[in-house]
Amino acid sequence: MRSIVLIILLVLSFAADAQTREVIYPPKDTLLARRKQIMAAIEETERELQAIKSDKQATIGQLRALQSKLADRQRLIGNINDELGDIDRDIRNSSREVMTLKQKLEQLNTRYAQSLRYSYSTRSSYDMLAFLFSSRDFNEAMRRMKYLKKFRDFRKYQVQQITHTQVQLKQKIGVLSEEKTKKDQVLNAQVQQKQILQRETEQTNQVVQDLKSKESKLLADIEKNKKVNARINKAISDLIEREMAKAAKAAEAEAKKSGIDVKSAGKGNIKSNSGGGPDVAVNEVPRATTGRARAEVSLMLTPEDVELAENFEGNKGKMYWPVEKGYIIDHFGVHPHPLYPKVNIENSGVDIQTDENARVRCVFNGVVTSVFSVTGSSWIVMVRHGNYCTVYNSLASTSVRVGDEVKAKQVIGSVSKNDEGVPFVNFQIWKSSGKKDNVKLNPEQWLGKAR
Repeated sequence: MRSIVLIILLVLSFAADAQTREVIYPPKDTLLARRKQIMAAIEETERELQAIKSDKQATIGQLRALQSKLADRQRLIGNINDELGDIDRDIRNSSREVMTLKQKLEQLNTRYAQSLRYSYSTRSSYDMLAFLFSSRDFNEAMRRMKYLKKFRDFRKYQVQQITHTQVQLKQKIGVLSEEKTKKDQVLNAQVQQKQILQRETEQTNQVVQDLKSKESKLLADIEKNKKVNARINKAISDLIEREMAKAAKAAEAEAKKSGIDVKSAGKGNIKSNSGGGPDVAVNEVPRATTGRARAEVSLMLTPEDVELAENFEGNKGKMYWPVEKGYIIDHFGVHPHPLYPKVNIENSGVDIQTDENARVRCVFNGVVTSVFSVTGSSWIVMVRHGNYCTVYNSLASTSVRVGDEVKAKQVIGSVSKNDEGVPFVNFQIWKSSGKKDNVKLNPEQWLGKAR
């Protein structure tokens, strides 16, 4: 029986906790900053969309821009919903505080009324004197005088408490009124954004219908682009293997100059074969990142390259964008085509739409290892950062050569346009482990918020 009662009590406790538990929203400043950021992204997308609509013909570029804008608009509405939730929480808290202050004020008024009634009943000087002279001795009379003084002081304190509570209550009611006004403003903004979202959805659907009439050409372009991308990926992978082989030779030559036995790779620290001296560790990776695979990579690189690769890794999520401003129109990996959900396309990086003739810049310090063209109409620049490589594809022109050391944000070329006349750059990040298993990484996880 006791166990049943205990279970019932636990269930009721969990139910009460679930009812009182509130959703935790980000701080107001964060929500407002996020709203401004999303609005700026929407405005930029709209500006780019107007630029590519000059030919009055529906294009995949328009569709991607509209889809990007729709996604940002939905994010904006979600952010507004968070703001409303935050305001509702503040309103609930303020309402509770107002109710508590009202109850406190009511109690203070009741107690003050009681003290006034008592004072009224003992208001005559005779009663006061009788109270004092009825004392048994002088000490008790002094205590009674002090009591009367404290009683007068207490009434003054009660008045002060009542006045202070009235001021607090007035302020809280004002705050509550402001929060309700703010909620009305945010609700109006939400309604406006939903109306805009509806119009943009209709506009996107119209573009989809217009593009459906060009289905045969679009499908042919998709197949053509798949073949071009396959050639580019093969060329990049081969170049990375070649560059890593060169790096391994350079590391081996440097090790030999230092008298290092590189054949002991993967067996812990590499022994010095100079004789008589202590064991020497070459290209040793910090303990936090040690491992057989990492050690094998470090043995392929010079100490400078190892440090560069570690700095590259350390800046994940904080790197500069390859263009000063723009937005992603095609994401990394295998995903459905924006027009044909059943047709999968693969992107080895991300496509970033930007301004016409925009300058392309390097995202991190490194060395230019390749400048080449596969299609004959655009250029590709590859920069090595230790065992990482960044690839800048679809450049109209380049301003660097093989062997150049480049710094972060240094201009390396300018963007070209795709078949629809949309200015963009395809940005990729690759990682090599020293074997024939080069890995393509998602650039969105490496780029920072600042563009």
